[in-house]
Amino acid sequence: MEAFYIILLVGTVLVLVSAFSSLLAFRFGAPLLLIFLSIGLLAGVDGLGIRFENYPFTFMLGSLALAIVLFDSGFMTPVHSFKAAAIPAITMSSVGVIITATLFGLAAKYMLGFSLLQGMLLGSIVASTDAAAVFFLLRIGGINIRDKVRSTLEVESGTNDPMAIFLTVALSELVATGEGFAGFDLHFLMMFLEEMGLGLIFGLLGGMMIVWVLNRFTSDRGLAPIFVLTLALLVFAFTGTMGGSGFLAVYVAGMVAGNRKMFAKQQIVRFNEGLSWLAQIIMFLVLGLLATPSQFPLILLPAVGLALFLIFVARPIAVWLSLLPYDYTQQEIGFVAWVGLRGAVSILLAIMPIMSGVENGELFFNTTFIIVLVSLLVQGWTIKPVAQKLGLIIPPRMGAVEKVELDLPGKATHELISYRVLKDSPILSGERIPRWAMPSLVIRDNKSIRYQYAGRLRENDQVYLFVQPTYTSLLDRLFASRAPVDEDDAEFFGAFAISPARPAKELDAAYGPGLLATAEQSLTVGELVASRLGGRADYADRIRFGSVVLIVRDLDENGAVKSIGVSLEPVEPATRLPIFINIREIAHRVRDLIRKYRGKPVPGVAEKAGEPQPAETDRTREDDSASAA
Repeated sequence: MEAFYIILLVGTVLVLVSAFSSLLAFRFGAPLLLIFLSIGLLAGVDGLGIRFENYPFTFMLGSLALAIVLFDSGFMTPVHSFKAAAIPAITMSSVGVIITATLFGLAAKYMLGFSLLQGMLLGSIVASTDAAAVFFLLRIGGINIRDKVRSTLEVESGTNDPMAIFLTVALSELVATGEGFAGFDLHFLMMFLEEMGLGLIFGLLGGMMIVWVLNRFTSDRGLAPIFVLTLALLVFAFTGTMGGSGFLAVYVAGMVAGNRKMFAKQQIVRFNEGLSWLAQIIMFLVLGLLATPSQFPLILLPAVGLALFLIFVARPIAVWLSLLPYDYTQQEIGFVAWVGLRGAVSILLAIMPIMSGVENGELFFNTTFIIVLVSLLVQGWTIKPVAQKLGLIIPPRMGAVEKVELDLPGKATHELISYRVLKDSPILSGERIPRWAMPSLVIRDNKSIRYQYAGRLRENDQVYLFVQPTYTSLLDRLFASRAPVDEDDAEFFGAFAISPARPAKELDAAYGPGLLATAEQSLTVGELVASRLGGRADYADRIRFGSVVLIVRDLDENGAVKSIGVSLEPVEPATRLPIFINIREIAHRVRDLIRKYRGKPVPGVAEKAGEPQPAETDRTREDDSASAA
C-alpha cells in the first residue's frame, strides 16, 4: 500500500511541475511539449533515477491519451474548414506519409547501416506529424494565419496517424519474421482498406450516436462531458475491436459531434480542453521516463543527421509532391513543409518494433527519440518566425473578445450570450446593438439592471443577449476591443478600398485592357473575387490581375465579401527557384521560357515597363505574404 502512495505522490508532483512549467513556456516562447518531455527525461533512470521499462503499459496509456487528443482535435475542427482543406490534407496524410517513409528509409540505410526495409520501418515511425504539437502551436501559440493553411495542417495531423500506424505494424511484422518485401502481399492492402473503411464508417456513426444520446439525457449538465468522453472511447475501442482504425474513428466522431447542436456544448468544450492538456502531459512524461539518455551518444550523430534530413529534405519533398496539383503558393507550401513536428506519436510507434521482437528494437526507439527532440527544438521554436518571414501572419480582424455562451434547451432557436464591455469596444463609441439581438440584462458594479434602464453601456459592464447562432460573429465585433494596429497593415490591405458591388469591368477599363476574361465582364468585383477563389473567399485572400492585386479586407455574416483592398505594388514570388510551386505555376513558367525563346514579350517584363498586358488568369492566387515580399 505504501508503494502505491509513493507512485501516486511522484506522479502528481511530475504533473504539477509540468503544469507550472507551462507558464514559463508561454512567457519565453519555448515549445511546451518539449518541456513536458524533458521533465520526464530528468526524472528518469539517468536523472532522478526512476526506472520505468513497461513498454506494453506505455503503449496502451499513450494510445488512450492520443485518442483523447484526437477526439478534442476533431471536436474543435469546423466542418467548413475541413471541407476547404480535406482533399490536399488527406493526400499528405496518405501519399505524403509513404513518400516520407521511403525517402527517409533510403537515408537511414546509409546513415545507420539498416536494410531498406528496416529504414522504411524507421521512416514509417517518424513519418506522421504530431497532432498535439501542431494543434497547440497553431491554436494557442498566437499564430494567426489563413484558415486554409491552418486547416490543412490540422486535418493532416489528425488523419496521418492511421497510415503511419498501419505502415509501422506491417513493416514491423515483415522485419521480425525476416520475410522482407516478398512478404508484402494483397493481405496487407486489404487490411489497410479494412482499417480505413471501418474507421471512417464507425467514426461517422459514432459521432451521430454521441449527439443522439447526449440530446436525450439532458437532466444533468455535469454528466454531459462524462457521457461524451465515455462514448468517444467506446467508439475508439469498438472500432479497434472490429479491425478498424480507432484513431481515425475517434477523430471523425469528434468532428461530427462538434459540428452539431449538442446539450451542454460549452461545458463539453471546456472539459475536453482540460482533459486534452492532462492527456498530453501524461503521455509526454511517461514517454520521457521510458527513455535512457545515456544510450543516446552512441547514435547521436547519425540520428541528428536523419532528423535534419527529415526536416529539410524528406518532409519538404513529400509535401511539395502531395500539394503539387492543388492551388497553394510557394509560401504556403513552404510553411506546411516546415510545420512537420514530430512528437509523442512517433515515440509511441517506436515501441512497436520492441513489442514485435524486431532485432535491435531499442535502436529504433532511441533514434526516434532523438529525432523528436531535434524536431521540437528546431521546428517548434521557429514556427512563428518562419510564418512571419514568409509573410503568412495576417492582421487580426478585431481585438480581444470576452464572452460566455450559455446553453438553452436543445430545441431553442436562440443562444444566450454574455459579453463584457472592453475598453475601446465599438459599442462604447456610439455603435448600436442590432434589432435582431435582444439584450435583457446588464451587470454593473455587481448589480443587475434591466437593459432598458441601464442607459449607455460602460466599460466592464456584463451584457446578456438572446441572439440567433448565425449572427454571433457580428456581435463579437461590436463588443471587441480595438484591433492592434500594425504599421504594415495598410500596406498589407492595399492603398485604398473599393466596394465589392462595383462592376468588374471598371477594373478592366482602369488597369487593362485585357485583365478580365469575356465571361467575367458582367460580374461585380465581389463575384469576380469569389469566382477566382473557387466560390468562397476568406479574410486576407489575395488575387492578382496583371499588376493589380485585390485583397479581401472584410466579410459579412454570410461569408460574402464586404470590402476589397487594391494594391498597385508589384507582387513577387517567394523565390525564383523552381521549388514549392504547383502544376499551374510550372506551366506558366514553361510558357514564359518558350515565349522568351521565341522572342515574344513575357507578361511580367512588359508590366514592369509600364505596358498593359492581359491578366495571367490562372496564375492569380497569391497568399498573405505577397505584399511582404
